[in-house]
Amino acid sequence: MSDTPPDFNLAAVHEAIAAAVPDRTCLVFRDRRYSYAEVTERTRRLAHVLHDAGLGARPEGRAGLGGHESHQDHLAIYAHNGNEYLESMLGAFKARVAPLNVNYRYVAEELRYLLADSGARACVYHSAFAGRLAEVLPDLPDLEVLLQIADDSGRDLLPGARWYEEALTEASPERPSWADEWSPDDLYILYTGGTTGMPKGVLWRQAEIFRSVMAGRNQGTGEFHPSLESVVETAKAGAMVVLPAAPFMHGAGHWIAFLATNGGSPVVIQDVVDRLDPADICSMVEREKVNFLQIVGDAFGRPIVEEMESGRRDVSSLFVILSGGAALSAPVKERFLAVLPHAMIIDGLGSSEGGGQATQVVAAGGPVSTGTFTAGAGTGVVSEDFTAVLPAGHEGTGWLATSGNVPLGYLGDAAKTARTFPVIEGIRQSIPGDRARLLADGTLELLGRDSVTINSGGEKIFAEEVEAAIAAHPDVYDVVVAPRPSEQWGQEVVAIVRLREGATGDDAVRAALAEEAATHVARYKLPKAWVFVDEVLRSPSGKADYRWAKDVAAETS
Repeated sequence: MSDTPPDFNLAAVHEAIAAAVPDRTCLVFRDRRYSYAEVTERTRRLAHVLHDAGLGARPEGRAGLGGHESHQDHLAIYAHNGNEYLESMLGAFKARVAPLNVNYRYVAEELRYLLADSGARACVYHSAFAGRLAEVLPDLPDLEVLLQIADDSGRDLLPGARWYEEALTEASPERPSWADEWSPDDLYILYTGGTTGMPKGVLWRQAEIFRSVMAGRNQGTGEFHPSLESVVETAKAGAMVVLPAAPFMHGAGHWIAFLATNGGSPVVIQDVVDRLDPADICSMVEREKVNFLQIVGDAFGRPIVEEMESGRRDVSSLFVILSGGAALSAPVKERFLAVLPHAMIIDGLGSSEGGGQATQVVAAGGPVSTGTFTAGAGTGVVSEDFTAVLPAGHEGTGWLATSGNVPLGYLGDAAKTARTFPVIEGIRQSIPGDRARLLADGTLELLGRDSVTINSGGEKIFAEEVEAAIAAHPDVYDVVVAPRPSEQWGQEVVAIVRLREGATGDDAVRAALAEEAATHVARYKLPKAWVFVDEVLRSPSGKADYRWAKDVAAETS
């Protein structure tokens, strides 16, 4: 593997692949089926719309800028999944404008913060969100370009906005005259979810995000592509049909979409995009003969595997199920393998700040577990004081770290950039805050995000570790763990559990859940209280809302 792999620009990658496989299906959404050539034309048109509005990159590029600074204008994408979402990202790349994701669940105050923090000058949004966007526009004088996607909401066009499709129709389909200026230094921006603090925009060079999670490696050899020609040759063989079920507004969803299109594979988008609909997803798998399904942890996995178990749809075309953004519990993996004994179940470990970091692969007949991974290139563990890279088999816990392909920094925040991306032993690392161990055999054991760690009597208890232990019981449908104050211990563990249908949250069930958990974790980590709820609150990406969980836990004091 080369020590200095070449850099690529995402716009250039897409154009090269499209030239090689123009007639191959690229995007499928409802009754729309776009070839690579058609997506190329549509994204060129969008690039012209943005460029003609005066958006782009400064001529000198990144010269003289710090890792927390941007050299480009920014496009906010405030939309459900659809072909328009991925087109907006690609069209922005081709305009030398940096796209960024907007959580469509945000209330007006959160939306105002993100659009102001990002300095967005343009926004592509679904009509369903026009009312909320209108609330904040008076406070955002720099947000000048508005492109509205028609949907079933029937909302009128906002003043000063253009309909997305009409804007594309009126724009040039020609290759941009500035295409020779496309640069690997151009940005990809991913806003963090803000589950434990205010969202931050993570700035990546396109070269690094491509190498990390968007098909920059040859999947057969694991080595970086040595040339654009190598990327194209691999894409010519692309035959996998991919359905990323997670919302594209989170990295887990659109990373897999770009992994597919940059590998020459079709991307299928589910029909129902405003909520998780397991029947719809399985219907898409059957209709399009999907081979690769991306989900997010048990929040997606449980209802989808239940639908598969019903036998209503033929899902036998699936041979890869990838959980990105949250790990699948062992019981859910076993259920998937019972339905699809020929499939691989993959947990993909990654983060906004670290990209792809590690994987765990299980198949029928092999051991099924959760929480342990095979570290990817550049992934390791550093000491608590950020002074050393720890060897395999080290004592105690450290910080999960990634080197090599890492972001530039956080938009507008030099101090946090310095803290999260320190130089250790001469190498720049990304350390977003996960605790981990590197075992003697090289296995990576993930313990959990430090921001949701519970400190009880001086012992650190990792929420995800306890959640996995409780989820092993068959009566548990979903679970999240949070702390509550304790005079004796400082903090105590509280389990917030959604039981499977028909199970009752009585003393016998509490005892059974505690007994099951005790077979997986030490007794001091067991919950001191149990709360049974109708639903565990999670984001659309499937990630637990720990602020909500802490509020629920506090009420048990």
